[in-house]
Amino acid sequence: MVSETAVYEVLKGCYDPEIPINVVDLGLVYGVAVDGDAVIIDLTLTSVGCPLAGEVVAQVREAAKSLEGVSEATVNLVWSPPWMPNMASEEGKQMLSMMGVPI
Repeated sequence: MVSETAVYEVLKGCYDPEIPINVVDLGLVYGVAVDGDAVIIDLTLTSVGCPLAGEVVAQVREAAKSLEGVSEATVNLVWSPPWMPNMASEEGKQMLSMMGVPI
């Protein structure tokens, strides 16, 4: 059975198309659950009107499905709480700061 840690690690290969920081360090992954061979990911986006939402969701779903032992991956888009830059990891905050984003 795959672990939540393994899912988070593979999701570090998924990037927001507008911000060159992975979705984990950006703080967009609100939760991961593993149920047998199924993975459920709660994900938000930097804005509700993100024109590339479908691409981000597909990228996250495919990354999770790439893990050995995962046959199904569901990505739930969640909007509460709204994403804020201070939700990023320490590494993500450093990268955002270098990009001029106020934290």
